[in-house]
Amino acid sequence: MNRITTDICIIGAGSGGLSVAAGAVQMGAGVVLIEGHKMGGDCLNYGCVPSKALIASAKQAHMMRHGAPYGIGAVAPTVDYAAAKDHVAEVIATIAPVDSVERFEGLGVHVIQDYGRFISKTQVQAGDTIITARRFVVATGSGPLVPPIPGLADVPYHTNETIFDLCEKPVHLIIIGGGPIGMELAQAHRRLGCDVTVVEGAKAFGKDDPETAAIVLDTLRAEGVVIMEDAQAEKISQTDGKITVQTAKGDVTGSHLLIAVGRKVNTDTLDLDKGGIAYDRKGLKVGPNLRSVTNRRVYAAGDVAGGLQFTHVAGYHAGVLIRSLLFALPSRQRTDHIPWATYTDPELAQVGLTEAQARKKFGSRLEVVRFDFHHNDRLIAERKTKGLVKVMVVRGRPVGVSMAGHMAGELIGLWAMAIANGMKMSAIAQTVLPYPTVGEVNKRAAGAYFSPRLFQNPKVKRVVGLVQRWLP
Repeated sequence: MNRITTDICIIGAGSGGLSVAAGAVQMGAGVVLIEGHKMGGDCLNYGCVPSKALIASAKQAHMMRHGAPYGIGAVAPTVDYAAAKDHVAEVIATIAPVDSVERFEGLGVHVIQDYGRFISKTQVQAGDTIITARRFVVATGSGPLVPPIPGLADVPYHTNETIFDLCEKPVHLIIIGGGPIGMELAQAHRRLGCDVTVVEGAKAFGKDDPETAAIVLDTLRAEGVVIMEDAQAEKISQTDGKITVQTAKGDVTGSHLLIAVGRKVNTDTLDLDKGGIAYDRKGLKVGPNLRSVTNRRVYAAGDVAGGLQFTHVAGYHAGVLIRSLLFALPSRQRTDHIPWATYTDPELAQVGLTEAQARKKFGSRLEVVRFDFHHNDRLIAERKTKGLVKVMVVRGRPVGVSMAGHMAGELIGLWAMAIANGMKMSAIAQTVLPYPTVGEVNKRAAGAYFSPRLFQNPKVKRVVGLVQRWLP
């Protein structure tokens, strides 16, 4: 048995683990990184990267069909589904070296390609190696949740971990789950020429603002995606190679099935009990500093920390941990400034509180300002005017923004910065932007907050009247 003593031992080479490893080793700490599966984690191999690559292929097909409004003849694209998947694989391969074993070993990280598990409060075993460390970071991420639907185990189905390897274009793809993963892949497959039905037990985009979500859902339905809401999947069966999903609202029969109902954290193989680490189905039990409440040597990053499950949150957690692990500085996570986006077309984005959440928290102190995308000149020029930004404002500061529309995932960044830094609406309104840009959407939304204060204010009008009357 090999034995290693180090400063920091990280289990999991996804976004959180890799960020901690790179930062720590370059600032002088000894780092052991353990990964039993693929470097780069779910995001690179099964999530963010492949899904956006497939969405890009689907957008190209969609643009070819809809060139007439721009004076370009519409044509029916020839979709090579297998070649689109080759594109996905090439994108992953292009990014993979950044997350590779070779790169991290070149930085000085000791990488062990095996699964790690705790054997005591101070030791982890990976294969034939026992690692003793001053601090441990658990960053094992999450995987697809497969619900116990009767009959599911007896039929072939895909999750996000297998759908990107499918090279045979589905004739009719049934997707169980109307969250971000399900809806992104629903639109992508529809644009690539598949019939698509989404079966959702509650409401599609249930965690997003209903008004902005409706903008996206209307678009998907207009493109031919069938979305069944309040339709719990009750039983699944297969006959003559076709899969049927039974719901209280009717049965759906298709050629392929994708399960996209959510995520479960990866803790089953860690032997957390032996490490004296408290946990539940959401992940490790940690404080605001991401430190285990029962083993002070152990920290968590990313999905396994029990909070928001996004790649950028794992990267943010890494920054929180770097300050604690390397410099012994007080460092706590916060979530009010964390944005998220769904990369449908139009996109859906959120940061901070939704309108419903803000009304519950602030009551009559809340002001909601709105700006419709169809007033933006650049979007008019590009015929992408379907969209809306809603800003929840309390005492002159944004506390939440809901957005649907072209480039919403890019536009939400300004509001995330504003909320993170306690900026006022005036800071956004006073920003000068080049014309014409989509970014003016944000400036105009901030302007909508001040418009009634300036243009519908009798005091302002009296002051202006006095100035015009008496000053030369």
